[in-house]
Amino acid sequence: MSSNPSMPTSQRVVQVCLFLVAAIAVFGGMLQMYLGQPETSPRLDNVHRFMAGVYLSTGLISCWAAITIRQQGTLVYLLALGVLFAGIGRLVSISQVGLPEPAAVWLGYLIPELLLPFVIVAAHVATTRNASSVKQKARTL
Repeated sequence: MSSNPSMPTSQRVVQVCLFLVAAIAVFGGMLQMYLGQPETSPRLDNVHRFMAGVYLSTGLISCWAAITIRQQGTLVYLLALGVLFAGIGRLVSISQVGLPEPAAVWLGYLIPELLLPFVIVAAHVATTRNASSVKQKARTL
């Protein structure tokens, strides 16, 4: 008998989503840290690079959560909430100052930011329910 049982599909979905979030945030955070916001004031460039550091660190946390997915609970929901808030922030920006060009690129960022959190939460809830069901069955035996 294996001491490392196979991962439920729902948990694998959460893991893949977290690795995707991690890759995007690490790459995007490093890129924005390097590029900054040169076409603006020093104050806004400073804030931009600070937020790039937050973005980068969130990517590292997402990667760690994906690697240790079997032990994760609330952190998964918090990371999903962070992605959703990022998408909402992008929506607010679009509503206030317009959609940047090329529009397809920015919509390509926005749509996953608004959908991925719901996929993560639904799959994590399914994993949690499945684990609770298995524990409950084991207790009755």
